[in-house]
Amino acid sequence: MVEDIKSLGDLEAVAASSEAVVETATIREAKRDDFGRSYATGKRKDAIARVWIKPGSGKVVVNGKEMNAYFARPVLQMILRQPFQVAGVEDQFDVNATVKGGGLSGQAGAVKHGISKALQLYEPSLRGALKSAGFLTRDSRVVERKKYGKRKARRSFQFSKR
Repeated sequence: MVEDIKSLGDLEAVAASSEAVVETATIREAKRDDFGRSYATGKRKDAIARVWIKPGSGKVVVNGKEMNAYFARPVLQMILRQPFQVAGVEDQFDVNATVKGGGLSGQAGAVKHGISKALQLYEPSLRGALKSAGFLTRDSRVVERKKYGKRKARRSFQFSKR
């Protein structure tokens, strides 16, 4: 039932008489366990990372080893630091991660995804920066399967005319 609103007075009358439906933005609460940690699972390719973050000095431990020992390549270390740089909280959180499956590159991506999700759960105000950087979205690209009659997923066998 829509009323004809032709003037500002009509609009004020309708607004005053009917209850205004106000949608409130969902207010996110921080999710922390009894030890003050936040937990998240990150995934990339075949790798799955379980990540716990807590306030600290910026120490990152992956599978019981320091980040520099586990991910020896500087590029992989840079990938792990990206969520903290984007959120502006470098050297404020300690990370403990357990990762399995895939190779080193996939594992670094999985830990990065887990850190991003855990940061957002620990401090919901960081969600905007992490989401706009694309760190909360799981990268769904995986290896394409091999097809029969082909050498790899798309590569054919060498053609021989004779």
